[in-house]
Amino acid sequence: MKEDIGGVSVKMEGGLMEQGGDRVGHVNKVSCVKRVIVKKRKPYNRRCNHKKAVSKVPKALQELFVSCRETFKGLGTVPSPQDVQKLCHILDNMKPEDVGLRSDLQFFKPENIVKENQRVTYTTIHRCENFSLCIFFLPAKGVIPLHNHPGMTVFSKLLLGQMHIKSYDWVDPEVSHNLLHQQPSQLRLARLKANNVFTAPCDTSVLYPKSGGNIHEFTAITPCAVLDVLGPPYSKEDGRDCSYYRDHPYAAFPTADGESAKAKEENDSFGWLEEIEMPENSQMDGIEYLGPPIIESAL
Repeated sequence: MKEDIGGVSVKMEGGLMEQGGDRVGHVNKVSCVKRVIVKKRKPYNRRCNHKKAVSKVPKALQELFVSCRETFKGLGTVPSPQDVQKLCHILDNMKPEDVGLRSDLQFFKPENIVKENQRVTYTTIHRCENFSLCIFFLPAKGVIPLHNHPGMTVFSKLLLGQMHIKSYDWVDPEVSHNLLHQQPSQLRLARLKANNVFTAPCDTSVLYPKSGGNIHEFTAITPCAVLDVLGPPYSKEDGRDCSYYRDHPYAAFPTADGESAKAKEENDSFGWLEEIEMPENSQMDGIEYLGPPIIESAL
C-alpha cells in the first residue's frame, strides 16, 4: 500500500516504510524497531512459545495500562492525588525501550538531517472511551502548536530528546473581559504556567482540565519522542474537540485601566490568547504502533 508522507510516496510493507530499498524520512526510522526485535528473537518450540511471548511485555508499559484503566472511569474523571502520584511514578521510571524505541535509531541521532517542514508523527498504543496512550515523534524544530485539552487530564513523559514547552491556564473570564478596552472579543487572558526547556530523562508533567498548563505548545530542539496519557481522549462528538491559539504579550493590548505597561516582571506572567483556525503545521502523520504490546485482558 502506498501513502504520501511529507510529499514522499512510500510503500507500506509490514508497517515499515520503504522506497527503493532505502528508508525515507523520520517516520521510517522510528518504526524500524519491530524489525530489529524480530531478527534478535531465537527460535523456540511451540510448547514454550506462549510463555516466552508474554515475558517480552515490558512490566512498566503493562503497569501503565492497568493503572490507567483503574484511574480513568469515564467522562468527568479527574484523577485523585494518589492516582496522579501512582501514574507519575510509573511514567517517571519508563524507558524508551518499554515502547520499542532506542536512542541509537537514526531519527534520534544528532547528525540526522531532515528536510524542511517535516511533519510531526504519532502512533497510538491503546485507545478506548476513557483514555488513550500515544507517542508523538517531533523532528528537530518540529512544533505541536498551542492547543487545549477540554475536560481532560494529560500526563506527558519526554522519552528522548530535548524540547521547549510553553503552557497557559485561563484566567477568570470576567477578569479578562473587564481588563480589555475596545479590543477584539476573541482575546482572552491566560496565566503563563511554563516556559522552559526539558531534556530527557525528566519528570512527568501533568495538566488538568482547569490547571497545570492545560493549553500548551511543544517545540523540539532535537528529535524527540513524547509519551502521552490522555484521559479521556479527544472526542468531537462528546465536546472535546481540539482548539488552537496564538499568544500575544500582555503589554500588546491596552487594558481598561490603562496599565498595560506595569512592571515587566508581572506582565511576563500573563498573555492574551486568540483562538485561530487549525495551523498548517498542526497536521500530523499517523503510523502503526510496532512496539511491545499490552495485554488488555490483564487484571
